[in-house]
Amino acid sequence: MKTYIILLRGINVSGKNKIPMAELRNLLNDLGFQNVQTYIQSGNIILESEKSKSVICQEIKEAIKGKFGFEVPVLARTIPEWKKAIANYPFPIDNTKIVAFVFLNRKIYETKINVKGIHNDEYLIDNDMVYIYCPTGFAKTKLSNNLFERKLNVTATTRNYNTTLKLLELAIK
Repeated sequence: MKTYIILLRGINVSGKNKIPMAELRNLLNDLGFQNVQTYIQSGNIILESEKSKSVICQEIKEAIKGKFGFEVPVLARTIPEWKKAIANYPFPIDNTKIVAFVFLNRKIYETKINVKGIHNDEYLIDNDMVYIYCPTGFAKTKLSNNLFERKLNVTATTRNYNTTLKLLELAIK
């Protein structure tokens, strides 16, 4: 049985795509996943399964569409992949409020994209991750999920530093 960290993109944001976490946990338990946990309301799940990442993502996506009536992108990582993502963060972590991890649904071979007006913000594309460092703050940055999805033709979902570390902590308990 492998432990996976599952990320849902764009749920419970500004009153859209509402999914109560208790109902989501019940749905995932009904699908046969083990030791299902959710963390905060933004689509963070930890679960155990014998299935592959692609099968897990597809089953969760279909089940959410069936129960809640809308489609949600679903990404999955194993614990070693999650640890590697954290270990590879290339920018300073002196202020965790300006650090973020963008998880992509597939590997990318590009290393730079054309983004105007990012000022002191920085990013690094590394396989299926984009690392973001935003000294100007996340409210002002142009480095968003939508930008990376559009420029790289991927599905992307971002988690801040504290959430990323907390998900690992919960997954290895």
